[in-house]
Amino acid sequence: MLELDLQNASQGAVPDEAALRRWCELALRQRTADSELTIRLVDEDEGRELNATWRHKDYATNVLSFPADVPEGPGGEPLLDIPLLGDLVICVPVVEREAAEQGKALDAHWAHLVIHGCLHLLGYDHLEDDEAEEMESLERELLAELGHPDPYAGDEN
Repeated sequence: MLELDLQNASQGAVPDEAALRRWCELALRQRTADSELTIRLVDEDEGRELNATWRHKDYATNVLSFPADVPEGPGGEPLLDIPLLGDLVICVPVVEREAAEQGKALDAHWAHLVIHGCLHLLGYDHLEDDEAEEMESLERELLAELGHPDPYAGDEN
């Protein structure tokens, strides 16, 4: 079961909670345990401040993922049995601008970024080419289930 804490700190139009939940549940379905996560929807000032603080990049980005920092024992097992996955911060104006610039349906871009962020919380990454291919392949598969096109079509990677 997914426990979603939705925080809307944006003045922009955002998807409803049911859509956000559906996208999270789709991305997290491989996880058999209960899951708790927070999605905070922000405007550019807060998005820029968070990106500068945590990634040392002075601009607002579309989605930031903050995996929960659960302490581990000497064998790497979690010391606390809690379902907390972490937090996603999504910058609403950046999502809107990117969708328009890239000629993507706004709903499809929202779904992609929520799924992308959730996969980061599960430990997926895209720093190395093989990691990127695995993560992007899963994103394509999940978005296709929603009837959305390949979000990476036309990318020059």
